[in-house]
Amino acid sequence: MLVLNNIEVVYSDVIQVLKGVSLEVSDGSIVALLGGNGAGKSTTLKAISGLLEAELGKVTRGRITWNGVRIENGNPEKTARMGIIQIIEGRAIFEHLTAEENLLVGGNIRSDMGKIKEDLSMVYDYFPALKGLRNRVSGYLSGGEQQMLVVGRAMMARPELMLLDEASLGLSPILVEEIFDIIKQFNEESKTSILVVEQNVRVALTVAEHGYVMENGRVVLDDTAEKLNANEDIKEFYMGLGELGQRKSYREVKHYKRRKRWLG
Repeated sequence: MLVLNNIEVVYSDVIQVLKGVSLEVSDGSIVALLGGNGAGKSTTLKAISGLLEAELGKVTRGRITWNGVRIENGNPEKTARMGIIQIIEGRAIFEHLTAEENLLVGGNIRSDMGKIKEDLSMVYDYFPALKGLRNRVSGYLSGGEQQMLVVGRAMMARPELMLLDEASLGLSPILVEEIFDIIKQFNEESKTSILVVEQNVRVALTVAEHGYVMENGRVVLDDTAEKLNANEDIKEFYMGLGELGQRKSYREVKHYKRRKRWLG
């Protein structure tokens, strides 16, 4: 189990981004971390994976435990070897390598190298399109193909916990549905825990069991995915649906208004 207990994160010893974030991801579950730009979602993932240091960030208060072991401010390579793999926002691939070479990089931290070919076949089963592109230079793949590639590369690491940051960014709705269906299938078959950061609230809540909503560095709401889907504030502010199903832009609503309604 992953547990964040009241963590605070500061960048450059000056800028506080997270202000007491607590959440849990139980074994084999999918949890969604929701919120708008600048809410602190990606920073939360980096605090877990250890990538804060590269951006002059640090957990200054609270604790993060993975299976009972504290990992805040840890070495990212050590964290990865513990089974926590982050897929960062922006489809970071090795553009000059082929698609298959990118996938093989994902298995580089494993000790059971004899099973790499077996897992390569597994990834191609999940993403048949990648099999036909295995020898294509990755920089020439489409955005959707690159997103499949980075998810497949993370699968090759055989993670116990996958941190997925904005997988829907810049993709067509059909492709988003396809990728999240595969993520759900992978979770069910491998029992890998997944923490999904998403602005696309609707699709995130279709695969998640539980969700947390962040605003300005804090968790302002958490509940089961079913209850969040039915929550009128979620519909209004993040799905663009007002009363009677009328579409409404949450950009028109003042930030303090939803804070007041959520926090009472």
